[in-house]
Amino acid sequence: MALRVDTLTGAALEAALGDVARLRIEVFRAWPYLYDGDLAYERDYLQSYRDSDSAILVGAFDGDQLVGAATGTPMVDHADDFAAAFAETNIDIAEVFYCAESVLLPAYRGQGAGHGFFDAREAHARTLGFGKSAFCSVIRPADHPLRPADYAPLDPFWRKRGYAPLPGVMAQFSWKDVDQKDETAKSLQFWCRDL
Repeated sequence: MALRVDTLTGAALEAALGDVARLRIEVFRAWPYLYDGDLAYERDYLQSYRDSDSAILVGAFDGDQLVGAATGTPMVDHADDFAAAFAETNIDIAEVFYCAESVLLPAYRGQGAGHGFFDAREAHARTLGFGKSAFCSVIRPADHPLRPADYAPLDPFWRKRGYAPLPGVMAQFSWKDVDQKDETAKSLQFWCRDL
């Protein structure tokens, strides 16, 4: 299963967003997200990538099939969601490129797509003149009943790429977990690096 990693912008990005929505729903059902998603929400969520001239989609392809994707936009495109998290820092969100989701079907993991996703988004951010790159990761309790016994956090991978958690810089989002009836709030930790 050889992977091809391509960068998509503009019309090519927009054409792939339906597949990105399906990937997000499938991949984020697993730990630690446990996301019980639907296509209607996904269409609304992904609108910001249609609306931003600076958005990027990095796709991992097996032939013509999209099997993984990573997205990114300037942080100001998400100002309503993230401005409060950065309010007590000395970081100007206008200087930050936000690396949003990275989703990859399990059968294709371990082949370098994760590095390809970050390499392409960081290069895109540098081309646009951004000085920082950031993303956020969901925080779950260590004793959560759905945590797999063999779960290995991605922290070492992110640190190897130069990212570090920003102390106290957290976002709050709500979604419905696969084992819950209603949406509940989750905390997400921001990680950042200089470009």
